[in-house]
Amino acid sequence: MAKGATGIPKAGITVLKKSELLTTLLTIDREPAARERVLALETAFRRKISTHTGSLLPAESNFRRFNTSPFVLLIHAFHKGYSHVHQIERDILPAKQFSSMETSAGRMVEEVALPIYGWECVPSEMHTPNSALDGCKPGSVPYAVATLKSGPRCLNDEMSENFADAVISHASAWAKVAGTSELDFTYGVLYGTAKQSNKKDWHILRNLRDKVPKTLHGRIIQSPDNRWDCRCMIDGIQVNAAVRIGLDWWAHLGGPTCLVEVLVSLIRACVLPATEALHRESFVIGDLKQIVDMTPVPFTYNVGLLQRGQLPWLFLMACHFCDQLD
Repeated sequence: MAKGATGIPKAGITVLKKSELLTTLLTIDREPAARERVLALETAFRRKISTHTGSLLPAESNFRRFNTSPFVLLIHAFHKGYSHVHQIERDILPAKQFSSMETSAGRMVEEVALPIYGWECVPSEMHTPNSALDGCKPGSVPYAVATLKSGPRCLNDEMSENFADAVISHASAWAKVAGTSELDFTYGVLYGTAKQSNKKDWHILRNLRDKVPKTLHGRIIQSPDNRWDCRCMIDGIQVNAAVRIGLDWWAHLGGPTCLVEVLVSLIRACVLPATEALHRESFVIGDLKQIVDMTPVPFTYNVGLLQRGQLPWLFLMACHFCDQLD
């Protein structure tokens, strides 16, 4: 974090309630337009995910393709109490597949979700005005553009400064595309909360605050001090810049039901339907039992988009967008 930075906002706890998630799901299930979006998302996600998983390293790949660390292998062997190489082999493939999916899952979600909600993906070609953008919303007033990252801890100080420099350098070019004099720039984070952020995202706004007044005719209209947004004038363009993390980003993209629509479509695309587990499931991770607990779900609760046995997956996904799931 930049030394001596002032104005960093204090983030409160983001709370999600299972009862509210269930109510939102019921609303989506009863709304034809929302159901249509969910089904369109499901189809597109399944197609994208099938293509991606087909390209993952197969089990019969040569060992060198896994790019393992010798130190990590031995430390893991110690942790698990292994004696034989074949024991650690069972852990290498899923670990590498997780790693591979983490680097590309966010981009897949962007490419599927943005068009459904009236946005377009922006080709981020290096050394062009669009290199800092991932999406835009044609016809929006003000003209909305966004750069997107998967999680709340993806930035360092240098990257924060580079994003601010990109806004200062290219705001007029972005606005010109839409023939407008007002621009909404969002640094969006696909999951997480403001409390989980390392605040490097906020430093994009801090850098705008510090740098814009030094440009010709540049000025700050609304300081980002103790806020997650700011407004400034750059080359005659009013720029409304904001950091939107998790829930805030999805509401900005597609309204209050957007996140649940996306999560439901992903569950439908990825999780095989099953009856509710009638026996008590055993978990090693401390709070996982509470996260997926079905006690708040009324026995009479019923929707067409998800089977009852898939609802724990909705709760598991939802916990990535809050600090507390009740």
